[in-house]
Amino acid sequence: MKSKEWRDLGLDEIEAKAGQLRSELFTARIRKETGQLENTAKLRTLRREIARAETILSEQQVSGSDRKSRAASRRRAKTIRKSSKGQRQGAGQ
Repeated sequence: MKSKEWRDLGLDEIEAKAGQLRSELFTARIRKETGQLENTAKLRTLRREIARAETILSEQQVSGSDRKSRAASRRRAKTIRKSSKGQRQGAGQ
């Protein structure tokens, strides 16, 4: 599945698909250890698919309301630093 296709899915769908991939990876690892897995490259493909799903899941979670609240926090911190800096300069006079 390409990244664009992952981004078209909802959060619940991505989580479900990632869970399916994890169980498939577990099964493939067991099959590899018992000598039943012929295509060992499948392990790498599954790991990458899981990583892609996790990345897009975290992107979508951050892009929600968190982005707005982080920007507001930065503005407040900047305002506090400016006001405390002015107080320190005035106190030494």
